Amino acid sequence: MPKLDLSTVPVKTGSIYPEPYASMMQGRSSLRLGDAGGLTQFGVNLVTLAPGALSSLRHWHRAEDEFVMVTAGECVMVTDAGETLMRVGDCAAFPANTADGHHFINRSAAPASFLVVGSKAKHEVATYSDVDLVVEIENGSATFRHKDGSAYKAPV
Repeated sequence: MPKLDLSTVPVKTGSIYPEPYASMMQGRSSLRLGDAGGLTQFGVNLVTLAPGALSSLRHWHRAEDEFVMVTAGECVMVTDAGETLMRVGDCAAFPANTADGHHFINRSAAPASFLVVGSKAKHEVATYSDVDLVVEIENGSATFRHKDGSAYKAPV
């Protein structure tokens, strides 16, 4: 595979989250570098957060490992242990089935970017730490439920 031309990789915005959570992801975008390179066993994404943006809801994965490295700017990593300022070169690892909800927030006045590498399990369940939401992903299709297993219904 030749060098990836980042200018040809589509920018992904938006979220698979149901409302009201999808709207909370304004200002987040990503380049799906692994997909662009034809990778199938793990994902590689370059995520950019505008000032004030969140990377995701705070979550943890049952089946997938996740690794993050800040590549530009700075952001705050929020985990169950608290907040950690992350600068260029700082890394974090989140082993599968470790219930430590995490996400990143850009509290600076400039964009921040980080590389995310994660396994691509055919069956995955992610739990969102701060809200009553769980997602099950089966062969690329996402189903959202409440933590008690009932179907998710967006608040009215």
